[in-house]
Amino acid sequence: MPSLETIEPTQSMGTAMSPAARFAAAADLRHDAAQAASGAAGNAAQASNDDAQRAPALQRVHAAAPQVIVESSNGPPIEHSVTISHAELAVAGAVPVGKQDPAVIMKVAEDFLREQAAGLPGRVTITVPPVGPHGLAACDNLQAFMAPGAPVWGRTTVGVRCVGDRPWTLYVLARISVEATYYVAARQIMPGDVIQATDLLPRDGDLAVMPRAIVTDPSQAVGAVAQNRITPGLPVRTDLIRSVNAIQLGQTVKVVAEGNGFSISTDGSALNNAGPGQQVRVKTDNGQTVVGTATGRGVVQIPM
Repeated sequence: MPSLETIEPTQSMGTAMSPAARFAAAADLRHDAAQAASGAAGNAAQASNDDAQRAPALQRVHAAAPQVIVESSNGPPIEHSVTISHAELAVAGAVPVGKQDPAVIMKVAEDFLREQAAGLPGRVTITVPPVGPHGLAACDNLQAFMAPGAPVWGRTTVGVRCVGDRPWTLYVLARISVEATYYVAARQIMPGDVIQATDLLPRDGDLAVMPRAIVTDPSQAVGAVAQNRITPGLPVRTDLIRSVNAIQLGQTVKVVAEGNGFSISTDGSALNNAGPGQQVRVKTDNGQTVVGTATGRGVVQIPM
């Protein structure tokens, strides 16, 4: 745009303007431009002031719907709640009147997943991405659910339904990661090999990216027979091994009870199958029935 100094005022009715008139016209243009600039600055300042007033409310609303990360180590559940006043929602314009708050849907889904993941080993992290506005009717009775057989870790889907006069159902994507110890093969395990404790090496990682049947406790594999070859460093999986019962139903077993400075043993008959570390009922030669732990082939340990 040319500067004000180069703008030539227009002629009126075909008559050339005098130098004085031209100077006055240029001065008027400068005055009008200054007023326009002042008005624009005032509008910008007012908009900035309005934004500053809305910022705290917007920050509160944005904080109500972040991705939710809940961490636990099989301890007490971590509580997560968000409270936003109606005045703040009105200022921020986050949730229209009569519509469902997406942050509440996230909270319901997160609480449900925390319950489902309560029995998982290690450090559990639940991530629920932000739920966008769907224009759903506001609901006071929300229920979360999962389809039968849905995975309890990794990527999963949670349904949240409204039970009321205006029912609706929304499916929420989520991810559950489980940082825990798992076991890999310490050597080349061949089919038919009986797995020993020395054949396993512990590793830490996210079970959500591991095979579902991965071994997370040595007792799941020790004493079992490999059905497939397992390469060193690869995870040991329960679908690659076959458990071998340490005790067979009807087998004659030795029942051992040990105490401080003494050991007592007797023979008996197993009343059920049991693998290493599992409980087995035994009927002794004198007719008594005792319960012990299968510690090896044909041996049952009785606690004292």
